[in-house]
Amino acid sequence: MEPQELERLKKDGLALFKDKPEFVRGVTTIDQLPTDGLMEIAFAGRSNVGKSSLINAVTGARGLARASNTPGRTQQLNFFKVADKCHIVDLPGYGYAAAPEKMVQAWTRLIHDYLRGRVQLRRVFLLIDARHGIKPVDEKIMKMLDGAAVTYQIILTKADKISKVAGEAVLKQTMEIGQKHVACYPEILLTSSEKNWNIDLVRAEFIKVIEGI
Repeated sequence: MEPQELERLKKDGLALFKDKPEFVRGVTTIDQLPTDGLMEIAFAGRSNVGKSSLINAVTGARGLARASNTPGRTQQLNFFKVADKCHIVDLPGYGYAAAPEKMVQAWTRLIHDYLRGRVQLRRVFLLIDARHGIKPVDEKIMKMLDGAAVTYQIILTKADKISKVAGEAVLKQTMEIGQKHVACYPEILLTSSEKNWNIDLVRAEFIKVIEGI
């Protein structure tokens, strides 16, 4: 991509979040999904991957998504409207939850049903902890998204917690795994919400999705 175009996307991405996204609703069953037809961009990842922190960093709205040291806190699909252009969908973390097994199974079914059948869903940002890389539970989600033909982009989080060499290594390894999955977007982002690393690139991806680039 030409440098000028990338700068344009970054600028437009920042402008997109000039105003705080509006909380629309929390969804616990498929029949509660919004019906306004806006395109949707979802954030998914293992519990405690830093999903809430990344959403807050991208939107610039401190506390928009609740960050917690307790894995499994997000218990529903939370929808936020962004400038009447799209919805951000904050999905429950998978892989662990401090809740009864039946409740965890219900969340899991809800996530799967949403990801498999939502026409408005244009992209999933799949968050992976840069300290640990892709785990079997992540690959399970990746295969499900492949099967549903839902485009997803891997975002490595907490990059400030590892060395530059380790970051380059996990990025390379993640790219190699991603190439084996048909619905995986080729560009992988290495980010830190705490240090604001590459948050502008995540915002730029929003503009790409909205403009169909």
